[in-house]
Amino acid sequence: MQVESLFPSRSRCAVLILCSGALLATVAGCHRPPAPDVVATVNGKDILRADLERYYKASLEDNPQQPSAEQADIVRLNILKQMIDDEILQQRAAKLNLAASDEDVNAKLTEIKAPYTQEEFDKQLKQRNMSVEDFKRDLRRSLTNTKLLNKEIESRINITDAEISSYYAAHKADFNLVEPRYGLARIMVTGAPNPQTSNLQNNKASGDADAKKKIQTLRNRLDSGEDFSTLAMQFSEDNTAANGGDMGFVLESSLRTDPEAYGAISKLKPGQYTDVLPITDPSSHRIMGYAIYKLISREPAGQRELNDPRVQQLIRQGLRDGHAQLLKNAYFEKLHDEASVHNYFADQILKEGAN
Repeated sequence: MQVESLFPSRSRCAVLILCSGALLATVAGCHRPPAPDVVATVNGKDILRADLERYYKASLEDNPQQPSAEQADIVRLNILKQMIDDEILQQRAAKLNLAASDEDVNAKLTEIKAPYTQEEFDKQLKQRNMSVEDFKRDLRRSLTNTKLLNKEIESRINITDAEISSYYAAHKADFNLVEPRYGLARIMVTGAPNPQTSNLQNNKASGDADAKKKIQTLRNRLDSGEDFSTLAMQFSEDNTAANGGDMGFVLESSLRTDPEAYGAISKLKPGQYTDVLPITDPSSHRIMGYAIYKLISREPAGQRELNDPRVQQLIRQGLRDGHAQLLKNAYFEKLHDEASVHNYFADQILKEGAN
């Protein structure tokens, strides 16, 4: 009995060999090369090269200069990392039954399309080399991520009055304004093309005369009741367009450097906007373009006290954003650690670099 237990019979050896062979085959099967169109997998789910290339091309939209081959692959690696992280979130959301519904997607699509005619919306998709189905798919993923993070992160954050008081006590000097400031929004039109700025309509004036005509048309549309931020997003030609023209707060001393603009803005009440004003080069005094300013708020100089609702809201939002970012970073790391990820595109780059 002891001899047989120490030295298996031929039949037992054969079984062991077969089992070992099956195990080796299984292990080898786990490392089979992927299909040519697969750049990564997340828990067995493929990420396709075609999708990576679509996002890569979209990232080049505002860059007229083509990157080198190495720079292009650096961008692709960064995009693929984001796609992997997104897929991890999508799978987590599906597990918790938090995927966005068709109703969610269609409602958001209707909201996004509202400022455009169908022709204008189709033009935007064409410029991004996207179909409606591509757009809806990306929209569904974005809404799903939002639902997941709202449940897993945002719902767990509670900023107390004690935290707000403590923050104010430690940063009281930050709420003492040494001079008045103005919350402003702007619609700006220039006669010179600027590749660094864009608007939703991809609409830019072709010269001074065209700029004057365009800004006056926008002024007329404001007078007829159209929304300032919507028009700014669609037609403004500076880097505030994406934020609906919101310039944030401008100190009075800065505003006074343009006497004509300051004179017009200082007469406004919150919610009102100026006539069309020229934008001039401070050194040459040459007209560079035209603008319409909207006054959102005006704040006098002096100490802002803790009982000011605006102070409390500002602190609450800042603390909330800080907590949310910390929790999101930890949450992403946890999900990533639990996921089985293989980046075949990274493997390919390392392999080619070693040759």
